[in-house]
Amino acid sequence: MVAAGASSVGIRTVTVMTDSSPLVSPIVLVPGWWLGAWAWDAVADRLRAGGHVVTALTLPGLEPDHPDRGSVSLSDQADAIVAAISAHDRPVVLAVHSGASQPGYVASDRVPDRIAAMVYVDTAPGRGAIKDDVDGPEFPLPATWEELGENLDGIPEDRLAEFRERAVPEPVGPMRETPELADDARLSVPSVVIATAFSATEYQAAAAQGAPWLAGLTELTDVTYVDLPTSHWPMWSRPDELADLLGAVASGGTSAVG
Repeated sequence: MVAAGASSVGIRTVTVMTDSSPLVSPIVLVPGWWLGAWAWDAVADRLRAGGHVVTALTLPGLEPDHPDRGSVSLSDQADAIVAAISAHDRPVVLAVHSGASQPGYVASDRVPDRIAAMVYVDTAPGRGAIKDDVDGPEFPLPATWEELGENLDGIPEDRLAEFRERAVPEPVGPMRETPELADDARLSVPSVVIATAFSATEYQAAAAQGAPWLAGLTELTDVTYVDLPTSHWPMWSRPDELADLLGAVASGGTSAVG
């Protein structure tokens, strides 16, 4: 039996009732900059076909018709993630991609007991502002892929065209803000870093050298690293493999991919 629904914070949920579902963690998917829930469609479809309960989010400020992106804060986005987590009756696997790591890490600080595992998809928890040199209320997708400067390996041309067509300017508030963290229980939430555009070894080395966008890695007590060599957007370049990793974590915990 399948039940579908939506909410005002841009959550799309499909609940699949199976005999095994009480033993498996629901999965919450949060896309990175410029993206909405649609970015996870291929991954979510594969997970749902396997019987997983999946929620994909469009964060506040990333709705195409949002009237005032300059008013959106990091706390607003974390609130939306917490709401998606709290909609489930058991702890979830929270998968965050790229810039969504920041509100995702704040959410893990607010409700650590409601998260069975964190999965950082080509990203990691930071402790400082991600980008504090941006002017104006919003940050659009750069005009060319060269200017974007990210790894696009393996992304089909039609997906790149869809990205360009559907990209929404990113609100700059969450980029500029430093996360407010208070509950050290977040540090022991089992976490997985799926390294795609950079290797797991490179992630660990950069964190050890003090890269601010990776600084949270050094304080976590339970981290598993997985290499999935591909683009910065593995939900488009290797969606099946990414879905299978997420499904394994939901079914068997972080040790299932370690």
